[in-house]
Amino acid sequence: MPELPEVEVVRRGVAEHAIGRTVSGVEVLHPRAVRRHVPGPEDLAGRLAGRVLSAARRRGKYLWLELGGGEPRTSGGEALVVHLGMSGQLLVQPSDVPDEKHLRVRFRFADGGPELRFVDQRTFGGLHLADLVEVDGLALPEPIEHIAPDPLEESFDLDRLAERLRARRTGIKRALLDQSLVSGIGNIYADEALWRAKLHWARPTATLTRPKIRELFDGVTEVMQDALRAGGTSFDALYVNVNGESGYFDRSLAVYGQLDRPCPRCGAPIRRDPFMNRSSYTCPVCQPKPRNAHL
Repeated sequence: MPELPEVEVVRRGVAEHAIGRTVSGVEVLHPRAVRRHVPGPEDLAGRLAGRVLSAARRRGKYLWLELGGGEPRTSGGEALVVHLGMSGQLLVQPSDVPDEKHLRVRFRFADGGPELRFVDQRTFGGLHLADLVEVDGLALPEPIEHIAPDPLEESFDLDRLAERLRARRTGIKRALLDQSLVSGIGNIYADEALWRAKLHWARPTATLTRPKIRELFDGVTEVMQDALRAGGTSFDALYVNVNGESGYFDRSLAVYGQLDRPCPRCGAPIRRDPFMNRSSYTCPVCQPKPRNAHL
């Protein structure tokens, strides 16, 4: 599933190519793609026609397009929430380009320029309209108002997060994946940041000092910025940017998916442990398992 860097790459592409444009029509080609919009496909298409895509926003792995023009139902405004799921793509395509095999929703614009297309092979992702609500001075779609700020946001408060982490009785990787604590960190970047901070994934959060937490989140920020510069991480053709191009940060991964390959820091073979129906990759030398591990 796309994590923060991949979603941010898509957000930037949409901001460059679609923001400020007026929607002339929306075609829903597969109802499952808008299943979260309870009133149905016709309602979504009707409410988007004539609206301006005024801003592309993101928190963690969640992306939304703020809507201007028209008559919003609430004073706080509305947004189109985009959930990419496992294989969702937002593509900017000239209208004469043949439809993609798994095209689910098409946006046409009043300027007659390139379309915005939502393509989703597995149809786990989707689009829906939501009211915007104010949370700590920010306008967020109501369905994600409970999601914590991510490490790249200005509102991210590391001191407050450190207090909450140290109060938990859990392993550090479980805490990193808890979107109510900090959003946007998934399996890939959790493993990479923990390697950079020389922390085992089962290290109890209560044993972490504030300097170590800061070191860890310096690593989180660094690995995400590195991934952004590389266009994200693509293991297959399912994740691409709005121009259909894959990211190449997978070439720079130190531990994730690198089973038995040498650690870039010490040369020890990378190990893999089962973790929450997934896997955790670590260096056995740089990241020794603690005696009081939270497994």
